[in-house]
Amino acid sequence: MLNTRFQERTNAWPGFVDLFSNLVIILIFLLIVFVFLWTTTSVFNKNTGAKKVAELEQTQQAQAEQIEQMTADKQEAEQLLIAARDALETQEVQIANQQVQAENLANAYEDQIANLTVQQEQLAQQIAALTEQLQLANHAKEEMARMESERHEIQDDMAEKQSQLNARIAQLESQLNAAEERAKQQETEYTQMSNRLNKALAEKIAELNEKVAELDSISQYQSDFYKQVKNALGDRTSIRQDGDRFIVSSDILFGSGSYALSQKGKSQLKLLANVIKDFENKIPSDIDWIIRVDGHTDNKAVLPGTAGYSNNMQLSLLRATAVVNELVKNGVSKRRLIPSGFGDMHPTELGRDAASLQKNRRIELQLTNK
Repeated sequence: MLNTRFQERTNAWPGFVDLFSNLVIILIFLLIVFVFLWTTTSVFNKNTGAKKVAELEQTQQAQAEQIEQMTADKQEAEQLLIAARDALETQEVQIANQQVQAENLANAYEDQIANLTVQQEQLAQQIAALTEQLQLANHAKEEMARMESERHEIQDDMAEKQSQLNARIAQLESQLNAAEERAKQQETEYTQMSNRLNKALAEKIAELNEKVAELDSISQYQSDFYKQVKNALGDRTSIRQDGDRFIVSSDILFGSGSYALSQKGKSQLKLLANVIKDFENKIPSDIDWIIRVDGHTDNKAVLPGTAGYSNNMQLSLLRATAVVNELVKNGVSKRRLIPSGFGDMHPTELGRDAASLQKNRRIELQLTNK
């Protein structure tokens, strides 16, 4: 770039040297003409004559010397100009070399500037990264300070809780000592209670043995009772025996959703009452027996607004009570009958079909002891 600017300048030294030489030649020519005219004029002047010629000769000699001196000066000047031109050319070569060096330096400078620009950008990125790291470090420092503050608070809280715990431990130790004292007293009381309990247990075992003996006595009448009930009611599929009880279908005693006995149901219960009264005379008076009358229903929900009951539990109890009242009406001792209702809690069948639901609607009667 610098070399281009230096090359655009015009080299004027050779033209200047030529012009100066021409001016010197013209000056010498004009001086000769002037001397010639002046000499000619003086020669033809009558008043001056020979004197002027002599002066002219002297003057001409002086001028010749001057011309010779001027010629020598011209030659010296030309030599000086040639030397100056050589020096100038040498300087131009040096200047060209300097221009090359300057251009190299400029290129190197531009490369350095480019490198410095890249380094500046990298440095800016490093500064930005360091600034971000510094911000993170400051944030971490603040977080550490907060955590340190929380740690001190936790330590203070733990110290307070430790103090409370120590106080609680001392309180518990005091309570433990008191409990040990009470335990000693309770151990004495336990020994006394254990003796009383063993005595009561022995009495209860004796009582249970009596109950077992009574059950054994009842069991010998149960088979006869169920057999006579079966004979009295006849061989019906709606009445069946299940272990130590017999089961009467609710459908032969009650209408659908009702707890009022049907005429057919009352007839069946009258026959059953005769059997029970007969057994009241057969079973010894020292055996305390009862007949449980348990009512059961299917799992169909009771319709809202149904009069008399609101759920199956109530319906089953009402039906069992109706059976007990009818048996009492037919002469059975009321103290021998206990009604209870279980609703749909104990089904005999788990199906949802009509046959399964029919089997779950039932009255169970069981001869047992109180």
